[in-house]
Amino acid sequence: MHLLYLIVTFEVSNQNIKINFSMTKVTLFSQIIGKLNKEIFKKLVREHQSDKYQKGFNSWTHLISMLFCQFAKSQSVRDISNGLRSATDNLNHLGRETAPSKSSLSYQNVRRDRRLFRDYYFKLFSYLGQH
Repeated sequence: MHLLYLIVTFEVSNQNIKINFSMTKVTLFSQIIGKLNKEIFKKLVREHQSDKYQKGFNSWTHLISMLFCQFAKSQSVRDISNGLRSATDNLNHLGRETAPSKSSLSYQNVRRDRRLFRDYYFKLFSYLGQH
């Protein structure tokens, strides 16, 4: 599901006002990701040291990939990778430039400490419960 937003910008120079209109697509998934508290997540990443030796595939990317897996009802890492790759124009809304590869997803699913995501779930649940 895509929602369209109208972006209006104003430019004022020497008493001339120029109005620019542009349309942007923001997916429902990116709106959900926007509700996540990144500061809480960063704090937990530091506590768990889950990004200590990571180069390109950080914990945030892993979280986004696994959430996509749940919302898209993906059956395999190929579904996740291809699904995120097909949304390359919208990945910047998710804080990511490129889609992760199948091998990166598989490797991180085995290697990354699951307690990070468990702790984030409970912190996020209490945080969003206040709103």
